[in-house]
Amino acid sequence: MAHADHPNLTVLDHPLIQHKLALLRNRDTASKDFRQLAAEITMLMTYEVTRDLPTEPVEVATPLETTVAQRLAGKKLVLVPILRAGLGMVDGILQLIPSARVGHIGLYRDHTSLEPVSYYFKVPEATQSRDVYLLDPMVATGGSAMDAIGKLKDAGISRIRLLCLVAAPEGVRALEKAHPDVPVFAAALDRRLNESGYILPGLGDAGDRLFGTR
Repeated sequence: MAHADHPNLTVLDHPLIQHKLALLRNRDTASKDFRQLAAEITMLMTYEVTRDLPTEPVEVATPLETTVAQRLAGKKLVLVPILRAGLGMVDGILQLIPSARVGHIGLYRDHTSLEPVSYYFKVPEATQSRDVYLLDPMVATGGSAMDAIGKLKDAGISRIRLLCLVAAPEGVRALEKAHPDVPVFAAALDRRLNESGYILPGLGDAGDRLFGTR
């Protein structure tokens, strides 16, 4: 549901999402299970995030008769994970929308300045005319997401949605100010950032937990 304090934020509080998020947060969850849970949560979020996708009628021959059904219309979606942690969200969407195209943005956060450092940008051709789903498991300060959105806009892309698993109020406010036109979808809005810029209660470093580098 839309958040009262953050007009660009929708928190997807379905019971299945919340149950799997509780397992994801657990420090004892192994990397294998963490990856599966991240994909499953993203898949469940996709149902809501894609609710307004356009459809068109198509004639289908069933075993009994011919009928008119609905199929997705328009150009294929583009998924753009922020490397590396965003990769953990891609497969959950591709399970439902296997025709989606995938770009990549390489960013990492400098642990001293907490500012994003860019090292890679590649998206499919003609992305400017497609809906783009930017994937970032954690929105902490919002710096990486803001930088990624800025790079997408510089490439002529305007139809952008940000999907994350966990967000901090500080990051959501920063995104509202920098990119008020970009809707944000999250499984949870957490309490705050600590002095090191990590989300509380959060779920740790998503990249380390996904790939077993903690």
